[in-house]
Amino acid sequence: MLFISTPRGSNPMPASITPAPQPATPGNPPPAITGIEVINAAPTPSHAVIWSQLSKARLSLLVLLTAAVGFVVAPADPQGWWMRLLWTCIGTALAAASAAMLNQVAEMRRDGLMRRTSKRPLPAGHARRTTVFVVAVLLGYAGCTVLAMGTTLMAATFAGVNILLYVLLYTPLKPRTTLNTLVGAVTGAIPPVIGWTAATGSIAPGAWALFAVLFVWQIPHFLALAWLYRADYTAGGFVMLPSRDPDGTATGQACLLSSLMLVPVSLLGTMSGIAGFGYAAVAFAAGLWLSWLSLRFLLERSDARARRLFLASLIYLPVLLGALVIDRGSVVTTATPVEGAVILEVPAQ
Repeated sequence: MLFISTPRGSNPMPASITPAPQPATPGNPPPAITGIEVINAAPTPSHAVIWSQLSKARLSLLVLLTAAVGFVVAPADPQGWWMRLLWTCIGTALAAASAAMLNQVAEMRRDGLMRRTSKRPLPAGHARRTTVFVVAVLLGYAGCTVLAMGTTLMAATFAGVNILLYVLLYTPLKPRTTLNTLVGAVTGAIPPVIGWTAATGSIAPGAWALFAVLFVWQIPHFLALAWLYRADYTAGGFVMLPSRDPDGTATGQACLLSSLMLVPVSLLGTMSGIAGFGYAAVAFAAGLWLSWLSLRFLLERSDARARRLFLASLIYLPVLLGALVIDRGSVVTTATPVEGAVILEVPAQ
């Protein structure tokens, strides 16, 4: 709260209720003003907090986890497995932080117009735009280098391409078309492919199954969030489906359709051999649960229903990925020591 100092002996009063000053007269001289003191100025965040916000630490952690799952479920040579997993996590985390920082550099002005993002380090003036840009480029280069040297060139290539897609395609499309959500879903679905290719050096049906699940899952997840912050996105000049859909019908339909699509898409894990039937049961039940919540949102189109759907999507993904890791499929791998290629064999039933 802001307090204005008054003559000695009097009590300070909140600025919001300070009485209007009386006009000075010979018998009523103006009081002496000794200064103004602000006692609730928000402290500058620590460097750790600033860089955590710039790297979008929670989002980057999710990216890292999905890449790790892609690595773990991939048929890989067991030799040096743990070390390659470590390099995969480090490289992916660096690449994700780079993309997040470059995105905030590009959207600094728009972030300042939105209540949800106005306190980010760049619009709040806690970091210099040039410094963040240079650090982001270095992190992206380091992440791709770690993946190339510690895992495979293919994984590094996917990571580099994903940074470019996020910054040069998804970010510019956000203020132009609602299709930006689909492009963003592509970038969010690539991390498990990075993990898979880091483990095997090749692409297989299992990698595309992971990509498909992450791609479809992001649609109800993000649309529910965008509905909750539709006014904020409009203020920032971003073109999102909920901000162009006043009654929420199109948004609800898109959520329901994508949630229903998750049911068969999530079963691709079992069909491709990277997961068993226990995973399939979990995926089927979780998909129906998410679809039911999407239907409720479509019927009511309220913030409360959107929030439930958003929170459910946050539960859905770790449950699904956890079931995938626990109930891995019966694939057999054989690594050739010369080329390092991985041969995927599915045993005869």
